[in-house]
Amino acid sequence: MTLAAVPPEKIGLSTPRLARLMAVLQDEVLRKRLPGAVAVVARHGKTALFDSVGQLNPGTGEAMHRDARFRIYSMTKPIVSVAAMMLVEEGRMLLADPVFKYLPEFAQQQVMVPDDAEPKLQRVQRGASVHDLLRHTAGMTYEFLGSAPVQRQYAQLRIGSRERSLAELTQQLASLPLMFEPGSVFEYSRATDVLGRVIEVVSQQTLQQFLQDRLFDPLGMPDTSFTVPAEFHGHIAEPFAKDPDGGAQMRVIDVRSDAALASGGGGLISTAPDYARFLQFLLNRGELDGVRLLGPQTVDFMTTDHLGDIAVASGGSRALLPAGHGFGLGFAVRKHLGVAPVPGSVGTYFWGGLAGTSFFVDPQLDMFACLMLQAPNQREYYRMLFRDMVYAAVMD
Repeated sequence: MTLAAVPPEKIGLSTPRLARLMAVLQDEVLRKRLPGAVAVVARHGKTALFDSVGQLNPGTGEAMHRDARFRIYSMTKPIVSVAAMMLVEEGRMLLADPVFKYLPEFAQQQVMVPDDAEPKLQRVQRGASVHDLLRHTAGMTYEFLGSAPVQRQYAQLRIGSRERSLAELTQQLASLPLMFEPGSVFEYSRATDVLGRVIEVVSQQTLQQFLQDRLFDPLGMPDTSFTVPAEFHGHIAEPFAKDPDGGAQMRVIDVRSDAALASGGGGLISTAPDYARFLQFLLNRGELDGVRLLGPQTVDFMTTDHLGDIAVASGGSRALLPAGHGFGLGFAVRKHLGVAPVPGSVGTYFWGGLAGTSFFVDPQLDMFACLMLQAPNQREYYRMLFRDMVYAAVMD
């Protein structure tokens, strides 16, 4: 990470309060609720905190590395959303374009409509657009968000299997009914996987190659990819084998071997230093170290609410969007100073990953923070704890 480290007080943060954050995380490690973590807090382009606690791998007892590799799951989505907007800026596609313009298999989609007797299928009123993919209003869903008939079909077909290619996945998704009319509701979904395939078709490159050439190499993110090379297998952070709270432990993806699927919605592995560079690039409104990948107005456009009066569909989706928040193009966005149970300025945007990684960017305070850990069942607790304690360390 090339952001210079400075005493926290030089950038309006408190050394004792950041130390308290790390002490609380260390206590979670000692209580065996958290395997280990890496935390980054940066402001005004400088790093106030970059530290680690606990173990890289509870099975071996090895100490956590500050450059450990984490399965970031849905923190892949902001990266893929940026990639899509680069193509929009280049005039190679429009947000208003229907998805079927690039993926013809989406031209005949049907939506499952509730009925007193049994659900029935009908042709969609309009096809989902690229805009719908970015803001999760494309009518799709995730199988783990509920047990509606469409979600059961996703589960039965093992739609999350990493053994399909991205092209095969989108063919399969296009053949399944939608849960909602496109544009009608926000439902968190596999839409960003479909967006990844659109990027492949428009760019004529694999998603991995496009991200490597156009984002990871220019931004200096050498350790971010869809698989971990053999020489770095010893750097992979692992969760506990059993859930410390006694729940059913979620199985995390195996990142040691190449998967057929490059999941734009949840497949990347990254490190705290790499992801910090991506967040500073966003905070700089599209530029890092003299390399500009997006225009400032485009970043502002992505990080404002794009839902307006569109309703949030399911309880599962509502749980991801705290009260007082909307959703932009790849990020949840804060609309009100109060209302939500966590602090943050209006305009703060954030997202997280299923295994526990999370970040937030606060443009008003010129600050970002990132917490990397692998504790799937405790992810929401640590996300909120981290947010509370970082804002408690801001002294202006």
